[in-house]
Amino acid sequence: MKKKEPSLVQAREPMNPILIVAIILVIIAILTYIIPAGAFDRVTDLETGYDILDVDSFHYIDRNPIGFLAFFTSLTVGMQSAAPIIFFLLVVGGFFQVVEHTGALKAAMANMVKTLHGVEILLIPICVFVCGLISATAGTWEEYLAILPLVHIVCVSAGFNSLTAVASMFCGAGAGFAGAATNAFTVGVAQTIAGVPLFSGIPYRLVICLVLCTVSSVFIMIYAHRIKTHPERNEMKEIDDLYIEPLDLESIPKMTGSQKLVVLIFALSFIVVALCVVKLGFYMDEMAAIFLITALIIGVVARLSPNEFINVFLKGAADLVWIGFLIGLCMSISSIMQDAGILDTLIYHAGNLLRGLSASACACGMFIVQDLLNCVIPSGSGQAAVTMPFMAPLSDMVGVSRQTAVLAFQMGDAYTNLITPSCGDMMAALAICHIPYKKWLKFFSPLLAIWVVLAFVFLIIAVNIGF
Repeated sequence: MKKKEPSLVQAREPMNPILIVAIILVIIAILTYIIPAGAFDRVTDLETGYDILDVDSFHYIDRNPIGFLAFFTSLTVGMQSAAPIIFFLLVVGGFFQVVEHTGALKAAMANMVKTLHGVEILLIPICVFVCGLISATAGTWEEYLAILPLVHIVCVSAGFNSLTAVASMFCGAGAGFAGAATNAFTVGVAQTIAGVPLFSGIPYRLVICLVLCTVSSVFIMIYAHRIKTHPERNEMKEIDDLYIEPLDLESIPKMTGSQKLVVLIFALSFIVVALCVVKLGFYMDEMAAIFLITALIIGVVARLSPNEFINVFLKGAADLVWIGFLIGLCMSISSIMQDAGILDTLIYHAGNLLRGLSASACACGMFIVQDLLNCVIPSGSGQAAVTMPFMAPLSDMVGVSRQTAVLAFQMGDAYTNLITPSCGDMMAALAICHIPYKKWLKFFSPLLAIWVVLAFVFLIIAVNIGF
């Protein structure tokens, strides 16, 4: 990392993402005094175990605006609800630090950049499609935070910038979620609640994933080529120069046998995680265990002493503690809305907006509603559990198949994850690469507009082919 004068760092430092989410929390708290409280009756589906809404049971209830003390306790409530993700990230942070301490990944990335010198642009579609296909099958998202710092260094060293690093990974992941085939956390939950055969409709969903990955790759490659050939148009150059020391391609040593083995073990760990998620239903705890075991194996291969291993591991975990606070704040948004009774009110009125529309328009309307709701319910499985009990019977009323309603949900869940401040993982990615939120919005908005148009096309086709 480069070291700069403190005054320069302060002058260039963007607004802290925790501050952005805190401002949103204050706004939500104020809205609890303005929006009427309401509630649906909920029953537990014995087959799925999820609490589902009785769509005809909405009724207004007494207001329960957030109090002064409750506003601050919502942080700990949010962190507790996000505990599996937070502790998973702490373990991944330690795992990544152990790998980084060996120098193997940096050496591998440096040699890859050197090998692809002159055709560095190929790194972008490779990254987009790999992340897209993994997310479409295994539902990975926050796991990419572990390798983002390395991709960041590689992109800057290749003459691109931090925006291309985040986009190459998370636009790919977003495309994977939008066209998810066997993502148990989104499509699996939504199809189960909607009464649709589990993981049905895979061919059409994979087409969507591949189209979005292709469009995203082209978009990012055009941007990357422009800033590489015209560095003066790189709006992130000053910030990247401040925090990143580019790789020196001229003095890159060959990898040692130990480093090659570490990289192999590192790569295999992600393959094992993906397979176990798909085949064995592994989730956060099991994935964390795999990464912990892998870190221990790498420590042995790299001949780290027990004390050295523990110190390095704890340093990596400590570096991600602040992200835990960020994710906890994001989860507090949903907690406040649920406790105040305004979340069901918003769902009720959002659903009513779709009544009376044609089948194609209703499908597109469902997508828009899911997009908006995802801003306050960033959890894919949580959003499915809350909205699909309403959207599924609504789709029956307007002539839209439940399969298409699930498709509208999964695209709506995926798209706004890339822009909403309530998505802690995305905000963490921007913070890791020191990207101001406004710069990310400016960069991603054109691609988001293209994605939205494609979503309408995909949904209209789905309605007309009886998907």
